Amino acid sequence: MAGGSSTSSIVSQPGFASVVALARSPAALKAFRTAGLLAGLWFFLTFWHKKDPKKAKKLESKLVTDLSKVGRRVKQDEYGYDPDEYDVVIVGGGTGGCVLAARLSEDPTIRVLLLEAGRSNLDDPVALVPAVGTRTFRTPLDFNFWTEEQKNADGRKRYWPRAKILGGCTNTNANCYHFGAPSDYDEWAQLQKNQEGAEAWSYKEFLPYFGKFEKFTPSKDYPGVDASQRGSSGPVDIGYFGHLSHSPGAFIKACINAGIPHNPDVNTAQGTLGVTKCVVLGAVHFQITDRDEPVTYIDSKGQRVTTETAYLTPTVLARPNLTVATKAYVTRVLFDTKDASKPRAVGVEFADSTGAKYQVKARKEVVVAAGAVSTPQILMLSGVGLAEHLSDFRIPVVADLPGVGSHLMDHLVVDWHFKDKSKTGINFLRAKNFSQKVQLTTALVQYKLTRKGPLTSNIAEVAAFVRADDPRVFPENKYSQTALPEDTSSGKNAPHLEIFGSPMIYEDFGFGWTPLESHFGLHTVLLRPKSTGQIRLRSTNPEDPPIIDPNYFTDPNDVKTLIRGARLVQDLVKVEPLASVVDHTGDGSPGTHHHLHTVTDKELEKLILERAETLYHPCCSARMAPLEDGGVVDPQLRVYGIPNLRIADASVFPTIISGHTAAPVIAIAEKAADLIKAAVKQT
Repeated sequence: MAGGSSTSSIVSQPGFASVVALARSPAALKAFRTAGLLAGLWFFLTFWHKKDPKKAKKLESKLVTDLSKVGRRVKQDEYGYDPDEYDVVIVGGGTGGCVLAARLSEDPTIRVLLLEAGRSNLDDPVALVPAVGTRTFRTPLDFNFWTEEQKNADGRKRYWPRAKILGGCTNTNANCYHFGAPSDYDEWAQLQKNQEGAEAWSYKEFLPYFGKFEKFTPSKDYPGVDASQRGSSGPVDIGYFGHLSHSPGAFIKACINAGIPHNPDVNTAQGTLGVTKCVVLGAVHFQITDRDEPVTYIDSKGQRVTTETAYLTPTVLARPNLTVATKAYVTRVLFDTKDASKPRAVGVEFADSTGAKYQVKARKEVVVAAGAVSTPQILMLSGVGLAEHLSDFRIPVVADLPGVGSHLMDHLVVDWHFKDKSKTGINFLRAKNFSQKVQLTTALVQYKLTRKGPLTSNIAEVAAFVRADDPRVFPENKYSQTALPEDTSSGKNAPHLEIFGSPMIYEDFGFGWTPLESHFGLHTVLLRPKSTGQIRLRSTNPEDPPIIDPNYFTDPNDVKTLIRGARLVQDLVKVEPLASVVDHTGDGSPGTHHHLHTVTDKELEKLILERAETLYHPCCSARMAPLEDGGVVDPQLRVYGIPNLRIADASVFPTIISGHTAAPVIAIAEKAADLIKAAVKQT
């Protein structure tokens, strides 16, 4: 049949003409387009993900990976020589450690060594893409910690991500710049009970350390932000950066319509209550038009800011008095105990990837900045901790400090999922089908060429901080059936709950179910838990993770507070303009929570206990408090009984703050550097 286009006529044609006709069929053309797209995606990702050998070589020239150049090899049963000496040895190159190394080495007379168990990740071309920080979870760049089974929280173990990278968890967090309520720090000072230096932790006295590291970029689109209250010359870029998706934008207006005030800057003396676009560490700016649609623009970087990128710059790494050693796993702090009543930290032992051990001497101070999990573990392995616990492992006791590993606190979050009618969600970042792969390819190309678009999202794009007893938010006539929890806040202007909005949803930290359709998430965070837990040794092997038991929900007030938060979420999705974003075809769909208004408080409690996960904010496990109150360090961050051993990370929080923890850790490290500089000069 001349000119026929049916499959039968094509097959009947002989030779080359048959092949050409078959190739022109709609099915074949679609297959070719699909294959071409996937091939292009493969080529693009292969090219983009390929590590730059020149950049890697440049990094290696600045960072020490041959540990024999840092310390002397420890031969079995032979400790009779003097190892290499430094004035200050810093254990842990995470959020606080990078700050300490940079600030202490500003003084050319102080020789500084920074030991980091992981490595730099800056040779990975996607390491600083804001939206993909969690890609390091459950990889060699993560400590892969798990809690014990939580008997009051569905009996499950919880995964605790902790980055094993220079810069620590600033590589993986949501980049939210928030440091809690002013009264949180006044409470810190009060908990010191008038010890020398206690008042220096009050909000008024501690605030300058936040300004010291800030470099705030004002925006003409946010005239409500008083730039004079923000730092302008620090090493850490902060500002109203990042992609703003449609559903989080609608969340802001819905909160205002529901009685939650708008707060353009939640980091001032006026307090943190209200709803806001998250201020982030990064490099992408945006504005909201009258129609609440984001118009984004970007500076020359468009990248995540970590404490490695901010503080360990090439200029800093070139200082002759600073050595940064990576893949150096600290096994213990070394002490001189000739006078048992006055032990002194004299150095650090560490191992390389083969298990070979090395030692270095600290002439002046040792500073442990390994985080709220590893810091107490290292202290206990070194003989500093509860004597009874150490004796179980036959570890010689250097200092009997029961507070080491105790009073562990954490922020819990419960994620609530809703189908998104606007179809502007970014679940395609974990592409599962052809359509999502097309969206991901588009976003990758957009970011690569312009540094704009969804990949500049910090995921937690907007947040509201509320009190559970605020009558504007929880009017009695509407919430009378929901129990009012006990007030655990640090003051009348401090929140109990954070509700943040994200343009995507995730289960099991992104390793579980991912929907094919567009969804958004609203997340309730318990900011002031009453439950506390502990860190304990599992063995004397430093590479064995410690026993982590946060004791979630041991106090019933915690679940009461989260029930209030869930009730607020169920009401917010009914308030315009967010109500118009909710796609009710998702009602009853697995993994969504459109039905919250239909469940009883008892049923809601069960959901919360099943779904609650860490918000990555463990702290207080070596807290700054009086010795009689279970304290480990004094207001100068010195370990009790060992004045030249200090701690400078989230473990020293006297109690958990009502906000995000990265900023206060950076400020603590800034303050610790000043304290150490002064002490070194005196000695």
